[in-house]
Amino acid sequence: MTSDRDRDAEGRARSSRPRDALGRPLPYGEPGEERAPEGVVRPPGQALDEAQALLDAGRPFHAHEVLEDAWRSAPDPERQLWRGLAQLAVGLTHAMRGNPRGAATLLDRGAGNLAPYAAVPPHGIDVAGLAAWAHGLAASAGVADLRPPRLRG
Repeated sequence: MTSDRDRDAEGRARSSRPRDALGRPLPYGEPGEERAPEGVVRPPGQALDEAQALLDAGRPFHAHEVLEDAWRSAPDPERQLWRGLAQLAVGLTHAMRGNPRGAATLLDRGAGNLAPYAAVPPHGIDVAGLAAWAHGLAASAGVADLRPPRLRG
């Protein structure tokens, strides 16, 4: 028996459905947003530059995919940092989709994951600025100014 579900070579679910700018699946055959390739190992500076460009273009879901790759490939001491950045992008995605509760949860969780890096932020990441941005947006129930954050100071 074969499945018509999208799977990769290892059998993990992979949706090939097109997606809009906020990552919502569209019907097969519809034009969608170009997606960042998954599983790409990028140097930290490149990951931050690509994620920032996607955030600035109003595509936080796609920025999340870049940051998630960085999280998965990061050395152990930085994994929590990259996870937090990915969570901020997902939090912004939820806010832009009109889901304030999901936005607040992910924004606060992401800021919490960044907190241990505040004393010595790696890669020029503006940990303090990102945490303030995330807590502010979370407190406003995701309906405040939805401008993307600056990842680096």
